Amino acid sequence: MASGVQVSDEVVEEYKYIKKGKKYRYMVYHIKEEKKICIDSSGDRDSKYQDFLDYLESVGPDECRYGLYDFEFEHACEGAADTTRSKLILMIWCPDTARIKKKMLYSSSFDALKQSLEGIGKYIQATDMSEAAPECILEKIKSTARS
Repeated sequence: MASGVQVSDEVVEEYKYIKKGKKYRYMVYHIKEEKKICIDSSGDRDSKYQDFLDYLESVGPDECRYGLYDFEFEHACEGAADTTRSKLILMIWCPDTARIKKKMLYSSSFDALKQSLEGIGKYIQATDMSEAAPECILEKIKSTARS
């Protein structure tokens, strides 16, 4: 943990509900007082990816966040019909307009969050909405999916 930022217990506990219990579609985390990663917001299973993006945009152009999303997509293995699959993605959202100090804090604390949340399918770094667009995320997921 290069930054010394800790992951709160609630983050780890609620992660179980998105991973196994499928209680949430997404969770958004923030660093509180430069010391602890805490839950900022969550979306229930009916939430869409656009709701997740809208929330990230609503925090403002100077704010960074971590976002966990249970991303569902259609995927066909060779010779098989399309099947719906899901993959947990963990995104670090640091807009270019955020202050350097904040971006450094979020970047250096990302490893602590990664280590606390086991079983993430894909890690994504996004600085603007084009990098967080669903087609961009899908392309990154499928680039490592087994066919």
